[in-house]
Amino acid sequence: MASDHEQSMLSSLLKDGRSSGEIGLEHEPLINGVHSSESYSASAAIFPFLFPALGGLLYGYDIGSTSCATISIQSATLSGISWYDLSSVEIGLITSGSLYGALIGSILAFNIADFLGRRRELITASIMYLVGALVTAFAPNLVVMVIGRFVYGIGIGLAMHSAPMYIAETAPSSIRGLLISLKEFFIVLGMVAGYGIGSLLVETVSGWRYMYGVGTPLAVIMGIGMWWLPASPRWLLLRAIQGKGNMQELRETAVCCLCQLRGQSIGDSASQQVDEILTEVSYVGEEKEVTLGEVFHGKCLKAMIIGAGLVLFQQITGQPSVLYYAASIFQSAGFSAASDATRVSILLGLLKVDSFP
Repeated sequence: MASDHEQSMLSSLLKDGRSSGEIGLEHEPLINGVHSSESYSASAAIFPFLFPALGGLLYGYDIGSTSCATISIQSATLSGISWYDLSSVEIGLITSGSLYGALIGSILAFNIADFLGRRRELITASIMYLVGALVTAFAPNLVVMVIGRFVYGIGIGLAMHSAPMYIAETAPSSIRGLLISLKEFFIVLGMVAGYGIGSLLVETVSGWRYMYGVGTPLAVIMGIGMWWLPASPRWLLLRAIQGKGNMQELRETAVCCLCQLRGQSIGDSASQQVDEILTEVSYVGEEKEVTLGEVFHGKCLKAMIIGAGLVLFQQITGQPSVLYYAASIFQSAGFSAASDATRVSILLGLLKVDSFP
């Protein structure tokens, strides 16, 4: 727990915030709060976005590459394996293996993000991406391949949770929404890359192994990049509020991390900005915990219906299935040559890029 001195410093920050109108019953800091102007270096803001966004790129690449790999692995002459005669159920396991892993990763993500932090969660995701891609690429049989797909999927679940959180907590407020949207764009860009690389390798012997193996360098770059980047200042201060570390030490670390994230242009304002973040997370921490039943009442119910409805209708349209089985669908539609079917799939990916807002 925090010491009396730390509690006194926190109370002072809260008092100052309320007296200046930054927080209170009428002015929640995350919505209507007054913030000092943020100075940042554009070059310094690139990497805290780019490396987390690679997690989205690898997710999109998995969709595109799997679409092409399912054709390659069923070829008697080009699969390079003796177990190429797979049933539709077995192909379904290969395709959905990463989705089952993503489900588990998503369930674990909340506890991992609070315990390890967003940065370490992304490092863990990159390790899962790397291990999953290597196991899948070198799989000697179907069982090992499905296991590799499952491990890769855990990386997807962790990355899709931590990447937007890290970007949102480290990006300057003026470009925060843009960068989070661009992270989603990286997913679509990864699909195009998966379809494109798949079309180049689909007529290569054991081409499916190379398709999955291509993701390993990106996973390594993502992991090294996140190891080099600082922790989220907001997460550090949240730990201080929760009594999981020394308040003064965590605050000083948060100042150093913010300076690294913003570059030299931040000047002497880093300490002030950290105090503002500390005031915000303190305000949120004072709010009482809500129960599960409150989700089904008032504004929470409306938000839940909208959110669940969007997910439901996205799945009902069958769009995810089309993306994962695009090459096979086009092959059944008349593009009998594997190369032709995969090349047409690239157009599908480009249409996704063009429709991105």
